[in-house]
Amino acid sequence: MIEGQPLWEPSAERIEASRLFAMMRRCSEAAGRDFSDYAEFHAWTVAEPARFWSAMWDEAAIVGEKGERVLVDGERMPGARFFPDARLNYAENCLRRSGSEDAIVFRGEDKVERRMSFDELNAAVSRLQQALRAAGVTRGDRVAAMLPNMPETIIALLACASIGAIFSSCSPDFGEAGVMDRFGQIEPKVFIACDGYWYDGKQRDVADRLVAVSAKLRPVHTVVVAYLGQAEAVAERVTNGISYDAFVGAHEAQAVTFERLPFDHPLYILFSSGTTGVPKCIVHSAGGALIQHVKEHALHCDLREGDRLFYFTTCGWMMWNWLASGLASGLTLCLFDGSPFAPDGSVLFDYAEAERFTLFGTSAKYIDAVRKSGLRPIETHDLSSLKAMTSTGSPLAPSGFEFVYEAIKHDLQLASISGGTDIVSCFVLGVPIRPVWASEIQGPGLGLAVDVVDEEGRTLERGKGELVCRKPFPVMPVEFWNDPDGKRYHDAYFDRFEGIWCHGDFAEWTEHGGIVIHGRSDATLNPGGVRIGTAEIYNQVEQMPEIAEALCVGQEWKDDVRVILFVVLAEGVTLDDDLTAAVKKKIRSGASPRHVPAKVIAVDAIPRTKSGKITELAVRDVIHGRPVKNKSALANPEALDLYAELSELET
Repeated sequence: MIEGQPLWEPSAERIEASRLFAMMRRCSEAAGRDFSDYAEFHAWTVAEPARFWSAMWDEAAIVGEKGERVLVDGERMPGARFFPDARLNYAENCLRRSGSEDAIVFRGEDKVERRMSFDELNAAVSRLQQALRAAGVTRGDRVAAMLPNMPETIIALLACASIGAIFSSCSPDFGEAGVMDRFGQIEPKVFIACDGYWYDGKQRDVADRLVAVSAKLRPVHTVVVAYLGQAEAVAERVTNGISYDAFVGAHEAQAVTFERLPFDHPLYILFSSGTTGVPKCIVHSAGGALIQHVKEHALHCDLREGDRLFYFTTCGWMMWNWLASGLASGLTLCLFDGSPFAPDGSVLFDYAEAERFTLFGTSAKYIDAVRKSGLRPIETHDLSSLKAMTSTGSPLAPSGFEFVYEAIKHDLQLASISGGTDIVSCFVLGVPIRPVWASEIQGPGLGLAVDVVDEEGRTLERGKGELVCRKPFPVMPVEFWNDPDGKRYHDAYFDRFEGIWCHGDFAEWTEHGGIVIHGRSDATLNPGGVRIGTAEIYNQVEQMPEIAEALCVGQEWKDDVRVILFVVLAEGVTLDDDLTAAVKKKIRSGASPRHVPAKVIAVDAIPRTKSGKITELAVRDVIHGRPVKNKSALANPEALDLYAELSELET
């Protein structure tokens, strides 16, 4: 890579052929002005939200009635309403295609492989829709699913949406407390779960958990999906149990019927990570999720009908919801469940080559794991179909950017993206007509008034501050469940800056019009009163082959805060004085003297959420002797014990 040069630039032909460029041209004609670059077009979409979102409805060819009004009370935040006269159905938009082409391809590690055509998907949704109606499920009822990332989960979402029921999901690796913390709050009428799942080449049993959870939820039906071939046996043990095949078996496939509902009718409930208390139940609208996801797929990822969309995700992460909406753009969904390193590290690249992925979506953690494994897919796999790769979950380090272009594919739009469960989409993400620069997210999302502000809410054109959104947007949550006066909703996003959405990320603009996320602002370090982001430290240590993983927190110490770095070492490596000195030198030279940790401590594991995010706040609580409020939200809660009462932190 050449210093001072972008890692990738789209060709003129690629720019002119992109859906974003075509959209800019159409809006230029409508606005009576020429949008010469992305920044100018983005500014117009923010200044003219009604015109932009109306044009986006047309670009997405949304099935339904748009209505006369696009935006009402546009200055209220919260309180603005988009498309208040519209009527639509999310599932109707996702099931518009028919035919024998692949709608869904599914792989469960190397154990299961299935594919489902658009006609077969429509038929499956029809049967489940009828079964849900027969069970008494109607508009506004909740249906909860504890399922792998498999076709039946997509089918369940669409069947619920078709009748106006509200869907919610988590992955089957959640423990009993984690499931109840989520689904216990929303009281589902029907609970759908699997009979087990595969992970790392092994069968994982969930029957005992289902028995306990179903007894507490007491749904009308606990529907058990066969993944391991044990659905009937498990269904006999759970409360009001029935196998999925028996549940839908009495219904013949017919044309799916769709109930057209208001734009802001609830589609699904997502949950915050829950590491600082009981998870928030975030209600998202059908219209908001639909128009935002189609915008991101079409304009920011340059996907079109017939392309093949893959995201490595579980059903407990919002990227699954993002993936599912690909059907509304006529995309083929490539689903995967299990470990991305079972049977070996090539499994996802084998899948990408075989199924001709157009977009490969994953996490920064996965890219770093592939890099450290020594794999070089550019030399072993035909990835000629791959146009884009996206990364999220945590900031992608410069070494990760460079690795993708050196070892995966040279000609590729690598889009680091950032948003979250709160908006079930992105605030900042890829821009296919812009270059890619190491460590930078390409730009803000169209129609989103993204800004970086100081502690007083003033715009920072340069320097680090809070990531905010200054104007309403369609995919703001409808509400929080069980929050009748809206206080929890207001406190979550608008307590810091009245009338401005505060997202909780520590960020800064770049000279290229891109943005860098430095980590969560509630995990920002503050040694000597200077705010620094944890991502800046991770970017340095992740380059060191001796370090497998790292986690950084601030420890309250002598009326100040000192930086503590925990590291998981590579196999066979010992943390001695020389390595500690090398770590500190790397951080000092690559970041700044203020970033240098006071202590570097070796640990055996880093605690993570179910979606793979490191839990800095939980570790910070443990080292200060404070209780962690919700350990059930963690994939490996036992790892927290490694951080308790460490003698190294007493001096």
